[in-house]
Amino acid sequence: MRINKYLSSCGIDSRRKCEALVTDGKVKINGKVVTALATDVKDGDSVTVEGRAVSIRANKTYIMLNKPKGCVCTVSDDRGRKTILDLVKVNRRVFPIGRLDYDTEGLLLLTDDGELSNKIMHPRNGVKRTYSVRVEGEPTEGEIKQLRNGVTHNGIVYSGAQVEVVGAEKDGTKLSITVTEGKNHEIRNMIESLGRRVLFLKRVAIGELRLGGLKRGEWRYLSGDEIAYLKSM
Repeated sequence: MRINKYLSSCGIDSRRKCEALVTDGKVKINGKVVTALATDVKDGDSVTVEGRAVSIRANKTYIMLNKPKGCVCTVSDDRGRKTILDLVKVNRRVFPIGRLDYDTEGLLLLTDDGELSNKIMHPRNGVKRTYSVRVEGEPTEGEIKQLRNGVTHNGIVYSGAQVEVVGAEKDGTKLSITVTEGKNHEIRNMIESLGRRVLFLKRVAIGELRLGGLKRGEWRYLSGDEIAYLKSM
């Protein structure tokens, strides 16, 4: 098994993050540093990451968190800010599947299943992410059409989104926006391309998996049916 796939299967992090650990010289096989991503792990090999022995677990952990604002999607923060692991305390080394901005709240999945994380995050799989968005003012029909057709912001092209106008809200308009690309700050940048600001942003669904009644800062383990659904996406 290739080293990056092996590490993600151990629950270290997503496959992309595991690649960085290898190229940074933080991984050893049988006591020797490996930096080539083409390296294979064979049966009986001893693998360590930053001096810690790792191995593939048969049972994986799958968690849903309703991330609040003012919390970062990392396992640690050098600025002393609250992280998602201050909220989710388990005896497994879990990591987030994707990210939500510091000022964005809502549905976040955490796991130690690197293969599933890679599957959900890879753009080619087109996994839908749905957000509840309050935008400044009242977007025109033309602006809504732009979002549906795709926009460009600071030289980055964003594909068309599914957009529904939910109704008027205080100081703005509530929209439901569904995207599949997963680019950084995607929703905020799409709205800013219209010359408007995002006043509130919350992810409410990944595919058909929804937050339901989970309160801000609360988390739970996914059910067997939910895990099977994610794996089937």
